[in-house]
Amino acid sequence: MTNLTRHGDGSRAVPTRDGMAMLGYGTWKLADRETCVDAITTAIETGYRHLDTARMYDNETYVGEAIADADVDREEVFLATKIWPDDLAYGDAIDAAYDSLENLDTDYLDLLYVHWPAKAYDPAETLEAFDRLVEEGVTERIGVSNFTPELLADACDRTTAPIFANQFECHPLLPRRRWREACADHGVHPVAYAPIARQEVFEESTIVEIAETHDVSPAQVSLAWLRQRDVTAIPKAASADHIRENWESLSLELEEAELAAIDGIETRSRKVDPSFAPWN
Repeated sequence: MTNLTRHGDGSRAVPTRDGMAMLGYGTWKLADRETCVDAITTAIETGYRHLDTARMYDNETYVGEAIADADVDREEVFLATKIWPDDLAYGDAIDAAYDSLENLDTDYLDLLYVHWPAKAYDPAETLEAFDRLVEEGVTERIGVSNFTPELLADACDRTTAPIFANQFECHPLLPRRRWREACADHGVHPVAYAPIARQEVFEESTIVEIAETHDVSPAQVSLAWLRQRDVTAIPKAASADHIRENWESLSLELEEAELAAIDGIETRSRKVDPSFAPWN
């Protein structure tokens, strides 16, 4: 179910899906303490209530510090982290999740992801561990990341707790229609990382023309397209200006013809493609 809530200055209505704000703040590459804490503080003050991190980002401690120092209750923040493939064996996954709780200085996670279905990932063993983590109250929801439609279907068949989200690269240059359809089929929320294709959408003529029509940035167009296609976005931004600019995308509503034009972009560009990815 999609609801609207207001945070920050109250001027932006934030769509939420089952408690998860559809515009979140990603913390990839924010490994410097001061930069990370300052950026998250700005994000929370701006109105963001969905924060996304991962153990491999090496910043969980800083994320937890920023949340603890923020002028909002922990219950207002939807906090997600991920377990790296090296730690996905049953016992390792349990230990890693408890380590994340300690690092983040929190009693629970809102969402815990399998970061990649690779290396130590074993569908039966890993997902059994994630089910146990829900039972023990470590996390309220479990998710997967970078799971192909086939791997997603398999994961959904194996867990007792429902798979809440599948996080993967998604933007106008990599729209992932089949992945989004698979999420819809299984009642899973799609979450997009790299939602502006690491700034490559700035060079796409269709995006630029639509941005000029609305007097907004190409980044805002990309984020609005994702939201209106029922995809949650977690853009990463370090500067206060970009954090606020992304937030303002919530005020942009694209026309159906504009959405269709973006759907019709033929350029394809994948920004994240490690050798262990399931499609390689």
